[in-house]
Order: sequence, then C-alpha cells, then structure tokens
Amino acid sequence: MSVEVAPVFRRATYNRRDTTRAGLLAGTWVYFGLLILLPIVWMLKEALAQGPASFLNQFRQPEVLHAFMMTAGLTVGAVVINTCFGVVVAYVLVRQRFWGKGLLNGLVDLPFALSPVIAGYMLILLFGPDGWLGPTVSRLGVKIVFSWPGMLLATLFVTLPFVVREVGPVLAEIGREMDDAAATLGAGRLYTFFVVTIPSIKWGLLYGMTLTIARAIGEFGAVLVVSGNIIGKTQTATLLIHQSMVDMQENTAFAAAVALALISFVVLLASEVIRVRSQRTIEGGRPAGMPGGTEAPVAEYSRRDDPQDTAWRGGVA
Repeated sequence: MSVEVAPVFRRATYNRRDTTRAGLLAGTWVYFGLLILLPIVWMLKEALAQGPASFLNQFRQPEVLHAFMMTAGLTVGAVVINTCFGVVVAYVLVRQRFWGKGLLNGLVDLPFALSPVIAGYMLILLFGPDGWLGPTVSRLGVKIVFSWPGMLLATLFVTLPFVVREVGPVLAEIGREMDDAAATLGAGRLYTFFVVTIPSIKWGLLYGMTLTIARAIGEFGAVLVVSGNIIGKTQTATLLIHQSMVDMQENTAFAAAVALALISFVVLLASEVIRVRSQRTIEGGRPAGMPGGTEAPVAEYSRRDDPQDTAWRGGVA
C-alpha cells in the first residue's frame, strides 16, 4: 500500500503548490492591474477620446510647451549637478574616513524621508523675502523663490540620493587595487579618477542618472511650493496637469499626463537595462575585463567590514 500512497501524496503536494503559485500570480496581476494598468488605459482612452488631432493640438498651446520646457530644463540641471556632486559624495563616503561620516551618510537619505512639500517650504524660509538668506540674495540681485533657481534647488534636493546610492556600492566593491596600481605606474589622482575609476562605475552611474531623470520629471510638491505655479513662467508639466484639472481643462491634463507617462516609460526601460548591467558589475566585483573580481556582492557600502572605520556608525575615525 505504501507504494501506491506515495505517488498520490506527491501528486497532491504538487497540486497544492501549483494552486498556491497560481493564486499568488493572479493576486499579483490583479493588484498590479488595479493600481497601474487600469489607470493608464483609462488615461489613454480619455486623452484620445476626441481623436489624435485634438490630442496633438494640446501641445501647440504656448503654456503647454513652456511647461514641458521648464521640466526639461530642471531635469537636465538636476542630472548634471547631482551627477557631478553625487560621484564626489559617494567617493568621499567610500574612500575617506573623517569625523561625522555617519551623520553625512544619513543625511544623504533625508530626501527619501522628508516630504517634498516640506523641502519647498524650507527653501522659502531660507530664501524668501523674510528668510535667513533672502535679504542677502536680494542685494546681489538674485531671485530664488518663485523663479527658476528656486525650482532647481528643490529638484536638486529631491533627487540628491540617487547617484550617491547607486555609485557607492560599486565603488566599495571594486576596491582600491586598480587605483593603487595606476598610482604605482605614475598616474596622478585626477588622471586615475577619470581614466580608471569613472569607467569602473559607469553602469552604476548611468543607473543613478536614469533614476534622477525619472524623479525630476515627476516632481510636484517641492516645485509647487517654491515656484508659485505661475502660468507661462514657473509652471512645470506636473503643475500644468494639476492646474488643468483644477480649471476643468481635462483634455490638456490628459494629454500632458500621457506625454509624461510615455517619457517615464522610456526612462524605465533604459533604467532596467542599465540596472542589469550595474548588478552584473557589483556581483562580479569588477567590470568586464578587469582582473581580480570577487564573487560576494556588497550588501551596504555604508557598513564596510572595517573595524577601524567607526565613522560609518557615527563614531570618530
């Protein structure tokens, strides 16, 4: 009897596993469909309800073109500045030891925890007419609040962590051996940084840049507070969508939303390709073609396995 019962028991176990797997997959697709697919389909339907010609005509309006140009300008500015400074911050956190490193490492993640609206309000408190730095910048003839510089500062704040957090693990994993080898051969620090270090972290860097682009395109709260949402002057694409819905101009709102969704989808595809390459770099320990790769990926570069590096935990190096 045991010979007959065992196959039946195994078949029952496999059937339960298949049923559980099917249920999990179905639940995942239902959840994904309700939150993402259904809103996108509905948005496309409403945007094209009056035909493609009406959809395209929405982008011929001066305020719509200006809003997208503002978004593009803020995105480019945030990517360029945060890429440069993000690489520097990641390099300092990984390769240097100094007092307060743990605090600096924690502050990098502050934009993840802080509401963008609060970030915009802080900029007003700093650079507004009655702010701490407002009179100073006014005497210099620079306008921060309710103008493009303030919007750029808000966008820089919310996109700060992405390059740092993507470049840091790659820097930590590749180590210093290649840099030391270049120094032994007589290369200077700047030459080593641009010729050896940057190519080694390029996939992590590109992934951080794509995340920065995606976040900058969709930023709303901080920019809304610090810009004043002035139509034709400080209005971005996301603010245009909000204002169009408030003014019952649904055609404009849906058209702009579809355009941003398409741009975000392209950025998502690019980021996924780059993420795979970046993950291969981290798991290999070295980019392709570099010797001495390790097999174990780094889990968190802010907690290096260095008993002397107490600054990562808030201590003094």
